[in-house]
Amino acid sequence: MLEHSPTHGVVAGIDGSQSAIDAALWAIDEAVQHGVPLRLVHVIEPTDQPVIHPHGQSRRTATAQDAVRHALSAVESTKRPVTIEVEILQGRPVQALLAAARSASMLCVGARGLKHATQGRIGSTASALSTAAHCPVVIVRLQRPHGSRIRAVLIEVDDTAKGATLLQHGFDAAQRLSAPVRVLTPARMHADVQAQWQRRLDEWRRRYSDLDIASVGNHGDGLEYIAAHADAIQLVVVGRERRGGVGALVGAPGNAALRDNDCSIMVCDPHNAL
Repeated sequence: MLEHSPTHGVVAGIDGSQSAIDAALWAIDEAVQHGVPLRLVHVIEPTDQPVIHPHGQSRRTATAQDAVRHALSAVESTKRPVTIEVEILQGRPVQALLAAARSASMLCVGARGLKHATQGRIGSTASALSTAAHCPVVIVRLQRPHGSRIRAVLIEVDDTAKGATLLQHGFDAAQRLSAPVRVLTPARMHADVQAQWQRRLDEWRRRYSDLDIASVGNHGDGLEYIAAHADAIQLVVVGRERRGGVGALVGAPGNAALRDNDCSIMVCDPHNAL
């Protein structure tokens, strides 16, 4: 199994679960669009044993290679023109993936890893990565068939005077997914702020003239809106400094609200350059 030094690209965390393969498949379009490699990264976690038997280490390495091989096969089966790189690292999963994605344009992980197989529940690794990575993190849920229904990309903007990074990531994702966009903003704005926001949104509509973009007011907590409209949303784009905290969305409250659907979540740092 070849190992590669870190390069700019899109990182997909691979742990042998189907959820991780879903993340790798989701990441293909991002890598193709930006012309960067798709990096499949598996982390072999250290054991608590003071001495590791050589046969045990060999089995762990073989398990890692098998996990990456399955993900590689799934990506190659799509026949997409993407360059694939493979890395097998040693260390704690969160720290190793953060280091691997330090120069990445995006980090994609499955919502449910092997250690967190509860249906609909986001695992602790995905949650920790979403709050600490230097690049956008996408927590991917398995996309189920929804017939002819077109589901939206929802961008949650708490501060309409900022949010340019969130909007661009959300609009770019919507283009890849051929999805309409709904921008969730605070419901109550002063008249001058509302007018300024509409002018800014009109500028984005001109830049992304192929997208159906609409603004929707949030009369309560953003998570309440997401839970109420989850069946009509395929991706939620939020800032790491969102009101109420990212933990509410990717932790227990969000798990409860999104338990019965396959809405994925993208967490961005609004201070990072695009």
